[in-house]
Amino acid sequence: GGPNSYLVVSFASDAVLASHKQGRRSSIPQEHKKSLIGSMRMVDEVVVGEGLEHGLDFKEHFLRIKPHILVVTEDDKYGDIKRELCTQVGAKYVVLPKDLDYTPISTTQILANIRAPSRCPLRVDFGGGWLDVPKLARPGAYIVNCAVSPLVSLGGAGSKEWPYHIGGGLGGSAAHALLSGKDSVQSELDLGVGWQDPAVIKETGLCVWHSGPKPTLDFKSSGQFLQGKMALLWTGRPHVTYEKTDVTRDYELVEKAGRLARQAALPGQESLQGLAEAVQVSYQMQRLEGMAELHSYGELAKKYCGGGWGGYAVYIFGSTEGRD
Repeated sequence: GGPNSYLVVSFASDAVLASHKQGRRSSIPQEHKKSLIGSMRMVDEVVVGEGLEHGLDFKEHFLRIKPHILVVTEDDKYGDIKRELCTQVGAKYVVLPKDLDYTPISTTQILANIRAPSRCPLRVDFGGGWLDVPKLARPGAYIVNCAVSPLVSLGGAGSKEWPYHIGGGLGGSAAHALLSGKDSVQSELDLGVGWQDPAVIKETGLCVWHSGPKPTLDFKSSGQFLQGKMALLWTGRPHVTYEKTDVTRDYELVEKAGRLARQAALPGQESLQGLAEAVQVSYQMQRLEGMAELHSYGELAKKYCGGGWGGYAVYIFGSTEGRD
C-alpha cells in the first residue's frame, strides 16, 4: 500500500475456536493475540471475528469496513466462500504464498514439545506381550511390565543420553516419540505394534494393563521387590518388532504368562518367585516360536525382551548377590 493505506488484521475469537475445535481452549488468550498483533508498526487496526460460520468469522467486520483487498495465505481452506464475500463489496481477493526458510510448526506441536519430558525410562515386559496389539487383544487378559533405569534423553548439542543398543526390545521407539513431543501411543500403533511401551514409560513403576485396543491400567506399584534382582543381557543382534507381529505363536501361553505375572504383582502379595514363573512361561512361548536358547547364569527366570528374536534378554535373580 501507499501512504494512505490502512491495514486491518482479523483473527477468530476464543469462542469461535472453541466451537470449531470441540471445546478445546485457545493456547493464547485473544486479548494477548490482539495486543501482539496491534503492536506491529504496519498494523493499523485489529478486529476479533465472532461469527460462527466456518471460514467467515470476520464477516460482520468485513461488510462494515468494506475493504479494497482481502489477503489470505495459500493454505486457506475457505477460498470459494471468501471470494464470494469479496464480490459483495467489490474487494480484490489476494493469495500470498508461504515462502518460509524454515519448517513451519503447529501450535499443537509447540505445546507437545513443551510438555514432552527431557528424560524417560525404557521398559521390560514380563507377561502378556503381544496382547497390547489391538488386533491380537483378548478380553480378560493382562499385560505386565515395568519401567527401568538408567533414563534416556535426546538431549541437545551433543548431549544425548542413550546407554542402550538400538532395536533392543525395551521400547526405545516409544521413548523417542515421547521425548520428541509426539503422541507416543499413536506412534506405536501406526507402526503396527502395541501400546504397552509408551503406556508404561509414561506411567512408570510396575504396571498391569488390561488387554484391549488402548491402554487401560488395572493397577500399578513401585516394583520395589524387584530392586537389584534384574539384569539385561544384549544378545548381539537387534530386532524389529513389527516384522514379527503376524508370526504364529501360542497365545494361550502368552495369556497365561500375563495372568501369572498379574497375580505375582498384586500389591501386598508381591512374589518374586511367582513373577519368575510368569517369565518362564513367556520364555517357553518364545522358544516354541523358534527363538534361540538363552545362556543360563543361575537365574530364576529369563526371556527375550519385547518381541524377541534378538535385542536384550531380561534375567531375574533370587538376590542381588546372585545377580552381581
